[in-house]
Amino acid sequence: MSLAVVYSRAQAGVEAPLVTVEVQLTGGLPSLSIVGLPEAAVRESKDRVRGALLSSGFEFPPRRLTINLAPADLPKEGGRFDLPIALGILEATGQLGGARLDGLEFIGELALGGSLRRVAGTLPGALQAGDCGRTLVCPAASAAEAALAGPGRVLAAAHLLDVCRHLAGEQALTPPGAPPASPAVYPDLGDVRGQAQARRALEIAAAGGHNLLFSGPPGTGKTLLASRLPGLLPPLDQAEALETAAVASVSRDGFDPRHWRRRPFRAPHHSASGPALVGGGPRAQPGEISLAHNGVLFLDELPEFSRQVLELLREPLENGRIVISRAARRAEYPARFQLVAAMNPCPCGYLGDSSGRCRCTAEQVQRYRARLSGPLLDRIDLQVEVPRLDYDQLRDGDSEDSASVRRRVLAARSLQHRRGTLNARLTPAQLESLCPLDAAGERLLARAMQRFDLSLRAVHRIIRVARTVADLSDADAIAPAHLAEAIACRCGGR
Repeated sequence: MSLAVVYSRAQAGVEAPLVTVEVQLTGGLPSLSIVGLPEAAVRESKDRVRGALLSSGFEFPPRRLTINLAPADLPKEGGRFDLPIALGILEATGQLGGARLDGLEFIGELALGGSLRRVAGTLPGALQAGDCGRTLVCPAASAAEAALAGPGRVLAAAHLLDVCRHLAGEQALTPPGAPPASPAVYPDLGDVRGQAQARRALEIAAAGGHNLLFSGPPGTGKTLLASRLPGLLPPLDQAEALETAAVASVSRDGFDPRHWRRRPFRAPHHSASGPALVGGGPRAQPGEISLAHNGVLFLDELPEFSRQVLELLREPLENGRIVISRAARRAEYPARFQLVAAMNPCPCGYLGDSSGRCRCTAEQVQRYRARLSGPLLDRIDLQVEVPRLDYDQLRDGDSEDSASVRRRVLAARSLQHRRGTLNARLTPAQLESLCPLDAAGERLLARAMQRFDLSLRAVHRIIRVARTVADLSDADAIAPAHLAEAIACRCGGR
C-alpha cells in the first residue's frame, strides 16, 4: 500500500479553501473511487485523468485506487482537481521518480491529450496559496490572471508533461509575467452639454460615493451622464483592484487581465432576475452587484425592474456585501457598488415636459411610481431631475471635461480619507462628531424634514451629502448653503 498527498484549492465564493488530495494505492480488483463530497464534474475526472496519463506515456495502475478530497464536508466542483489527482496517482505509483511536491499547490483541468485547460477562480487560489507560503501551479491559460497575485506566487504549465519535467528537475516552469498595464479609458463628461444641475449631482456623487437617481423625459442624457461616472472616480488601489479581479475571476465569464485596475460599470437589462442581479443559482455565482464591486451599477428604466428584484438591493446597499445560502453551500461576495439609476417621470415619459405630449392620468402616474418602494428610494442620496433642453441651451451649455471635474473629486476624497472613510459610509456616530450643524442649519433641516416628510435615514443621508458639498468647497464646517444644496439635490423635484 502506498499513499501520496497533493495540495489544491477549492472555490467558495471569493475564497479558495485548501483541499488535500490523498491518493491511496492498494491491492484488489482494479477500481477508482473519489470521496470527499465530489460533484458530477469531479467524479468524471477519473476518465479525464486516465486518458491524460495514457496519452502522456504514463501507466495507469491496474489496482484499487482511492482518492480522498479533504475536508470531506466541503463541496468540490469543476475540473480543477484533475491535475492534483493525476500527480497523486503518479506519485503513489512511483512514476514521478521521487520528485518532491513540498511547497507547491496545483489546480487545472486536464484534456484527454494531457494539455491543461483554464479553471475559474485562479486568482483567489494564487493569493491564498501565497499567504500559506506555497506556489500555485496552474494552466497557462490562467497565468495572466494568476500573475496579478504578485511575483513568486505562480508557475504556469501548458501540459501535464511540463509539470512532471519541472518536478523531476529536468525543465523548470517559468513564472508568468504580469499582464501589460493599459490605461483605463472612460467616456468623457465633456460630451454632455448643458444639464448643469445633473452634472453637479454627478460630481457630488463621485466625490462622496453617493447613490444617484436621474429622472426625466427620454433623450435628455440620463444614460449619457451615468456612463461618465467611472471616469470621475479615482483609480483603484492595489487592494481594491485585487478584490474586483477576484470577483470577476470566479464568475462565469472570468477575469480579463486587460481590465486590470479599471472601475467596473455594469448595466443589466430591466428583465434581469433576482439571482442575476444579486447572485445565486445552483452554484451560488456572483451577481451584477458583486461584479460592480468598487465600481458603478447602472439601472436604466428603474421602475421597469421587478419590484421584488429591486427590494433585494436594500441590504447590499447598506452592508456592502451579499450572502447567498443554499442547502449544501454558503457563499459571501463583496458588493460595495455605487448605484446610479434612471427613470421616466411617468409611463409615457413626458410628464411635465414643455411639449405637453403627456396624456397619462394621475392614477397611471401613481401606479408607475409605486413600483419603487419608499425604503429603496430612501437609500438613494441624490434624486435629480434631468429636463429637456432647447437648442440654444445645448449649444451654449457647459462642457467641462472629466479631467477637470476629477481633480476636484480627488481633492474632496483626500479630505475624507484623512477622516477615515467616504462620506456615504459615515455611521450615525461619525455624523455626530464629523458633521455638526450650526443653529441655522438645524432649523433648515427641521423645516425640510417636516415639509418633505423625510425619514431619519433620509435626514442622515442629506447630512452626508452636505458634508461632501462642503468638502468640494474645501470648507471645514457644513454651512447652511451646503445643506440647502444637499436638500435640493434630494427633494428639488418635489
